[in-house]
Amino acid sequence: MAKRQVMFTFPQDLIKEPIIHNLSQQFAVVTNIRRADISEDKGWVVLELEGNEKNIEQGITWVMSKGVRVDPVIGDIVEG
Repeated sequence: MAKRQVMFTFPQDLIKEPIIHNLSQQFAVVTNIRRADISEDKGWVVLELEGNEKNIEQGITWVMSKGVRVDPVIGDIVEG
């Protein structure tokens, strides 16, 4: 099982869409929200993704195709 930490940055029109839920369902990726901040006009979420490396890659590609910005996160955002 591979693990990866990423930050999703959502534009206003995608804030209410269940993208994280759909990612986990469609690509068999376990998502663990480590930190988040959502407002009416934007939002970001730091996630730990766990699963098959190929599924994680395909899931990230799918998320980006929806219009979400995806950036890698180095280190543990919660534990420092």
